[in-house]
Amino acid sequence: ERERERERRGLPSYRMIRRQTRLRREYLYRKSLEGKEKEEYEKKRLLRQALQEGKPIPTELRAEEQQLRKEIELEDDNTGVQRTHVDDEYRNAGAREPKILLTTSRDPSSRLKAFAKELKLVFPNAQRMNRGNQVIPQMVQAARSHDFTDIIVVQEHRGEP
Repeated sequence: ERERERERRGLPSYRMIRRQTRLRREYLYRKSLEGKEKEEYEKKRLLRQALQEGKPIPTELRAEEQQLRKEIELEDDNTGVQRTHVDDEYRNAGAREPKILLTTSRDPSSRLKAFAKELKLVFPNAQRMNRGNQVIPQMVQAARSHDFTDIIVVQEHRGEP
């Protein structure tokens, strides 16, 4: 009842407010982690610089020297670079070509089948699979064994794909 009244007035719903609050909290958490990672990166950079130039290790790093040396030894080209939270989502994009498994709900209508065929043409490297009586976990297992990167399940709501 209250929810409908809020919608009628044009105010955001409680669900929307909770979602926005959660997203803000996650963003702030990622930003705080980014600050910590930046400090850690700077310490490693100073230690590397001191070791390369043969200078004594700065006094503020002496307590953490052993741990930092181990971390520096374990770094590769990908982990040795400072990253931001913005880079996270697309970090592995382009690493390999996506392979998409496209399927429908259990008993698809002819319109849904046609829509799935069109989607197969839209997404490059997509393969359509008839679902039959397979459950989602079984389909995921089959997709993993055939090196699919993504699964798209197309369904309909009130006859609309």
